[in-house]
Amino acid sequence: MDRAAVDDVLGRTVSFWQEWSRHSTYKGRWREKVMRSALVLKLLTSREHGSVLAAATFGLPEAPGGERNWDYRATWVRDASFTVYALMRLGYRKEAEAFNRWIDDRVQEADEAGRLRIMYGINGHSELEEQSLEHLAGYGGARPVRIGNGAHDQEQLDIYGELLDSVYLSNKYGHAISYDDWNGVRRIVDHVCDSWQNADAGIWEIRSDQQHFLHSRLMCWVAVDRAIRLASKRSLAAPFERWLETRNAIHDDIWNTFWNADLGHFVRSQGGTTLDGAMLMMPLVRFVSATDPRWLATLDAIKRTLGDDGLIYRYRDEDGLEGEEGSFAACSFWYVECLARAGRTEEARFIFEKLLNYGNHVGLFAEEFSKRGTFLGNFPQAFTHLALISAAVYLDREIGGNTGAEWRP
Repeated sequence: MDRAAVDDVLGRTVSFWQEWSRHSTYKGRWREKVMRSALVLKLLTSREHGSVLAAATFGLPEAPGGERNWDYRATWVRDASFTVYALMRLGYRKEAEAFNRWIDDRVQEADEAGRLRIMYGINGHSELEEQSLEHLAGYGGARPVRIGNGAHDQEQLDIYGELLDSVYLSNKYGHAISYDDWNGVRRIVDHVCDSWQNADAGIWEIRSDQQHFLHSRLMCWVAVDRAIRLASKRSLAAPFERWLETRNAIHDDIWNTFWNADLGHFVRSQGGTTLDGAMLMMPLVRFVSATDPRWLATLDAIKRTLGDDGLIYRYRDEDGLEGEEGSFAACSFWYVECLARAGRTEEARFIFEKLLNYGNHVGLFAEEFSKRGTFLGNFPQAFTHLALISAAVYLDREIGGNTGAEWRP
């Protein structure tokens, strides 16, 4: 290829991305950082299938040289609502609708009981058996290097909440759900009604004993709540009596089971005393008011026990793996949004801008931060950038910015 041909390809590439970026409706603060995150999501999106990879890499460890070494080249159902939130907030409805078509196909493929896999290949396949490549070492000598993911067939009840939240948002701000897709949703919600009291592996894919996690219970509530809202909004046939009874039962169970009166805050798991970064989702999914005294006490407890100068760890508990992981980037951005929703905007802005400085020279983020602020885990990580976009949009609005976006959560 001669110089002229190379220049032509480069010119067309730059023009494509400039044109794509112009479609963003976000006009608020930190626009460059937000658009960098949007570009990451676009680059991780399958043009053919509409699915979004969690990351484009494998073999990048969460702990230096250790076994926390996973393959993230798949699409997690969990990312569904976060992806739809981010794309719609930024005005990229075409990409949001493509992703939801991919999600709708997974709903149609659910088994008769309404159970889904927690992750799928980019084209929707579910054959993701984990293998160790003994002849390879990951970054920094980490072993084993794995392809596939052993968590693919875990029971993680929270995924149904993220899934139904994305379906609800798509119908609220986009096209009405089809008859067949609604029947698929009904099977899934019935599965949640049958299984919400079960123990599971949780959002962090714990490979030790299953537990009753607050976050899993919370997202089961979201699944049923969003299905009720959608059925009411679209006048869809649904077993309202059963769904309402289940939603209220989950609500009461969370307040009665996971609130620890002696500690004065919610706890991570049934019978436990520790906390979890995933609990930051409680006000973000509108289960509890962001200014409720009990929630504020929990937020402060998360800062004390999981926080490190604005960085938030997922948990401090043993998880059956060797080595100590870093702070979790998505949880750190969730923490910022929780502060903003609680009216603590000055603190939220200070931490948010500090987090932005941890990005690399082109504004990209990995999954975790080491104690020195360097990257750990696969890179770039969609989950991190989704949380960044959500925090930026909400914080800008609370400060008094003009995002330029019509869509409001």
